[in-house]
Amino acid sequence: MGLFDMFTQEIAMDLGTANTLIIHNNKIVIDQPSIVAIDRSTGKPIAVGEQAKLMQGKTHENIKTIRPLKDGVIADFHASEHMIKEFIKQIPGIRGRFIQPTLRIVICIPSGITEVEKRAVKDSALKVNAKEVKLIYEPMAAAIGAGIDVQNPEGNMIIDIGGGTTEIAVIALGGIVCDKSLKIAGDVFTNDIAYFLRSNYNLYVGERTAERIKIEIGSALEELDYPLEDIPVQGRDLITGKPKEIMVNYKEIFKALDKSIMRIEDAVLETLSLTPPELAADIYKTGIYLAGGGALLNGLADRIHRKTGLPVCVAEDPLRAVVRGTGIALKNINKFRFLMSS
Repeated sequence: MGLFDMFTQEIAMDLGTANTLIIHNNKIVIDQPSIVAIDRSTGKPIAVGEQAKLMQGKTHENIKTIRPLKDGVIADFHASEHMIKEFIKQIPGIRGRFIQPTLRIVICIPSGITEVEKRAVKDSALKVNAKEVKLIYEPMAAAIGAGIDVQNPEGNMIIDIGGGTTEIAVIALGGIVCDKSLKIAGDVFTNDIAYFLRSNYNLYVGERTAERIKIEIGSALEELDYPLEDIPVQGRDLITGKPKEIMVNYKEIFKALDKSIMRIEDAVLETLSLTPPELAADIYKTGIYLAGGGALLNGLADRIHRKTGLPVCVAEDPLRAVVRGTGIALKNINKFRFLMSS
């Protein structure tokens, strides 16, 4: 062990469009929304994560809230750099240290990312005192986090539905055989719900309200085995301009989400059609694994099962499967080094 290694901290990061999660010493120490609040007059960030989310949709003209990541990649370099720096400062093992340790970071990235976008992620991490930055593809991290032995000569299919992208991949022998990265995921579902309420009820709701509806009564099926209760939704009436409340049920939310889910289904079928026959035979036995926040959508696993005729299994704690997999890759960096890029 060199002198450098004594002062090096290792962290695994899932830099997501909706949430950022960080693992340090085998524990998830940060799980916060990927949002930054910025003072417009000075251009300086004033809050990140949970604090910034509380301001979302409620700011005056001097403050704006930014989501630095769009479709799984960095859209605002300055805001993302500040957000990563602040989250790292909040890690219990690093917070309050007189000398900031150098970092070895493993970050997961979407499989459809370009070289320029890769460089932006890496540069953001290098700005926060990182000595070494490794990148791992999200579907691979999700598969490791879901408990799949990715090095086996056996085909496995993983669908990771995050905030910005849906990653569909067939994995075997520690590599991605075929994959599809789709910019339809949690954020699009949220927008679909807001659009549905605008066009059907003339009710204008904010992003936070639309997201709450998605979490509480979002449904991929018109008829669920366990009916969900209607929920009250408040917003602004587009005709009168006055605040109003309506009751919304899960069947209406199914109508709002149906088209986007159909596009995910089509991408799954397309990926299956590109899968080599030997691996297709394996997937027939092993089935499909679902990870990411989108996997929690009511009835989604059942709908994909009906469409593909394959068994569908939701990973344990799907929201954290990707960061768990990234953490396992970091812990066993020599075993998984061939899965990562610098």
